[in-house]
Amino acid sequence: MTGPAPMPTALTELTGVRYPIVQTGMGWVAGPRLVSASAEAGALGVLASATMTVEQLRAAIREVKSRTNAPFGVNLRADAGDAGERVRIMIEEGVRVASFALAPSKELIARLKDAGVVVIPSVGARRHAEKVAAWGADAVMVQGGEGGGHTGEVATTVLLPQVVDAVGIPVIAAGGFHDGRGLVAALAYGAAGIGMGTRFLLTSDSTVPDPVKAKYLAATVKDVTVTTQVDGLPHRMLRTAMVDSLERSGRAASLLRALRHASAFRRESGASWPQLVRDGLAMKHGKDLSWSQVLLAANTPMLLKASLVEGRTDIGVMASGQVAGLIEDLPSCAELVERIMDEARATLKSLPGAA
Repeated sequence: MTGPAPMPTALTELTGVRYPIVQTGMGWVAGPRLVSASAEAGALGVLASATMTVEQLRAAIREVKSRTNAPFGVNLRADAGDAGERVRIMIEEGVRVASFALAPSKELIARLKDAGVVVIPSVGARRHAEKVAAWGADAVMVQGGEGGGHTGEVATTVLLPQVVDAVGIPVIAAGGFHDGRGLVAALAYGAAGIGMGTRFLLTSDSTVPDPVKAKYLAATVKDVTVTTQVDGLPHRMLRTAMVDSLERSGRAASLLRALRHASAFRRESGASWPQLVRDGLAMKHGKDLSWSQVLLAANTPMLLKASLVEGRTDIGVMASGQVAGLIEDLPSCAELVERIMDEARATLKSLPGAA
């Protein structure tokens, strides 16, 4: 493999990748093409499985393996009713890394580790990082409030050092990263690497339709907002006419729309109604969510699919980190990773006192 020299960190040593960069598991976006391109570029590509059926997951893993010999990961919903079956497939197919949007159970972590799979949960608070570290997680990804999709209120620059100081495992910083300067900043905070979603979405290897990418590129920092009207939880996305419409919707209209989308997602994912109910119960557990909010959660997959797969931004939403306002081009994954590593090394050399 050509390109910049490797940059060893605890993340690269743990996962076997060349560079301390993670392409995060974005639903409808992080499919085999993007993941294999990221992996070939030397980053850790992560396949998003929540929007796939179990059969589609196995096929997607095999497609990535047919495209690259580099290590890659799969992102799972720890609260999904079929999480155990998905873990079995990952183990059978030899996937290197399992990442989770929600904290996996101690038992699930142990099962993966016993099979030699590296476990990297994503967290948005120090206490969550401490919990999964105590349960045996190999590393943790910390997403600050700048990040796209479901997000918290604490900025990466505040959350990251908190977690680094609290746990004794590698920490990956996510939320607000898109270039080599950000990588150096994260390493200076004590992170072992960075995770990027929006930046990888905006590459030529991403399957997101070109007109949708153009809308992202045209966005300014002020065009990225946080709304709770998609699924009842804070969700960072581009402010569009559709988002404005959702925020004006009354309760009855929201619930009717949610039920319609729940039915559509059930057909798309192959899930049964009882399974959707079980997943809803898992989502509600430990959170102050009303049942109407749980139902509204069915909006998320289908509203995202409308924009990110079908190109229908008039009826869909566009999850986005604030960093979209700083991105101006669509490089390939190889070009992006090479650029980031060159920028990082140039930044390190330019620091006062650098050799």
